[in-house]
Amino acid sequence: MKAVGYTERLPIEDERALLDLDLPDPVPGPRDLLVRVAAISVNPRDIKSRKSTEPSAGQPVILGYDASGTVEGAGSSVTLFRPGDAVFYAGVLNRPGSNAELQCVDERIVGRKPASLDHAAASSLPLTALTAWEMLFDRLGIERHGGAGQALLILGGAGGVPSIAIQLARALTGLTVVASASRPESERWVRECGAQHVIDHHKKLHDQVKALGIAPIRYVFSTHTDARVWAEIARLIAPQGKFGLIDDPEPLDLRLMKMKSVSIHWEAMFTRPMFATEDMIRQHEILTEVAGLVDRGALRPTAAQNFGALNAGNLRRAHAAIERGDVIGKIVLTGF
Repeated sequence: MKAVGYTERLPIEDERALLDLDLPDPVPGPRDLLVRVAAISVNPRDIKSRKSTEPSAGQPVILGYDASGTVEGAGSSVTLFRPGDAVFYAGVLNRPGSNAELQCVDERIVGRKPASLDHAAASSLPLTALTAWEMLFDRLGIERHGGAGQALLILGGAGGVPSIAIQLARALTGLTVVASASRPESERWVRECGAQHVIDHHKKLHDQVKALGIAPIRYVFSTHTDARVWAEIARLIAPQGKFGLIDDPEPLDLRLMKMKSVSIHWEAMFTRPMFATEDMIRQHEILTEVAGLVDRGALRPTAAQNFGALNAGNLRRAHAAIERGDVIGKIVLTGF
């Protein structure tokens, strides 16, 4: 099969940072689906993995998490899907990724592809939708169809995960949604996703939120956290509020949150599959619900740019764009 990977960690400007490869077809395990990948999307996680994962014993690293494709084969214990089914999923860190023609993935973290989307649009959803859903409903404990009279602040609103979190909060809760954005195009994007209020994360957060005259910020979802943001959130969050993080921030002073009894919640979308938790199948259930929301028009994909065929050159361009930090929405690539 064709694939894109690397055999040594190099800056993305180096043509050898990602290579076109020809590898043996993978063989599915008992709970695995063998998926023919039709489209993928690129996430900041891909860049983080490329910079930190060292190839071992001369074997190339195949990255890629988001994918949409068609089931071509199935392991002996598979019950949820069969060959010919169109599916989408986000993969896992400790197995070969989706930057390949064929990929093996555990059926318990796979969902049916939304019928209303093509593979490119569908591939933009799984990782961000799972991360946003798990943070809002599993980690922060926000009640479905609840939250009236309370507010949620989502920092870095134009990013992939926040773009979905805004939509889910508006579709499934009564929360007032405030998102942060620092450029006119970012502000337009987050408002299109459903944010009722927009503030600038480069300015004083507390003062901007206070000026809105809205309900207390009960929940905060931060995708990029530093000491300045941490201190601002400590000032503006409601007593007994909940603060969710997904990034790898610098050391933060938890004492700032003590007097308000603020609880801190981490979200790592790969936790369930990496540790094979008892509720691992919850990701299949979430993706099934996401597909239903999309097909009912309550949730839209965030694919913003299509970089063409999945090859080393186009994937290097996608990685470089994300490293620059100016991407709104998701970059997708389709086929080989």
